[in-house]
Amino acid sequence: MSDFSPASIPTGIVEISGQQYMRDATGGYRPVSLIKPTDKLIDEQVRKIFGFAVALSEQVARFKGHTFDDLGELDALLEQEYGLTVGGKKGNKSYTSFDGLMKVEIRVSDLMTFGPELQIAKALIDECLNEWSAESRPEIRAIVTRAFNTDKEGQINRGEVFMLLRLEIEDERWQQAMRAIRDAIRVIGSKTYMRFSMRDAFDAPWQTVTIDLAKA
Repeated sequence: MSDFSPASIPTGIVEISGQQYMRDATGGYRPVSLIKPTDKLIDEQVRKIFGFAVALSEQVARFKGHTFDDLGELDALLEQEYGLTVGGKKGNKSYTSFDGLMKVEIRVSDLMTFGPELQIAKALIDECLNEWSAESRPEIRAIVTRAFNTDKEGQINRGEVFMLLRLEIEDERWQQAMRAIRDAIRVIGSKTYMRFSMRDAFDAPWQTVTIDLAKA
């Protein structure tokens, strides 16, 4: 096991004129002696947990930086010594241990937004659905609803929009709507992700090494 020490977190206690105080949620000072024991217990536990959370966040950030540096040096060495370039045009790369049991993947995903052509596509799709009426399959109507009816104004469900592009519908207006969707796609940048996988044998399924706290 590696050493792991929590970050230093302030106690929240200040001394004023020889008496101990703590700030409350309104920003005011309250004497420690007047704070309920349960509130002090909760405060102590939250601060203890935050010590580990902050230290872990900093450790993950350092790990990410070191990993990119190490792989960058490896890429440079391979290219210099052997003329070998790892990865494809989009920057996706995969590194596997010699026994085939451990794998590090670098994935580059495009950051996308949609231009005003999407509203034209929506109008054409609505026109199709209204005319097809009862004849239209409910699953198509459901995909359209999920794609364009979002909780947050201005946001589009990108996955459901792309699902529309995979539907085989011959109606010329639908085809025109799909062309409008494709024209609406704007690539505004990219984001790089790391993924770590392990398996027990060369023919066993890969298991992801979880670093994301939400998926741990």
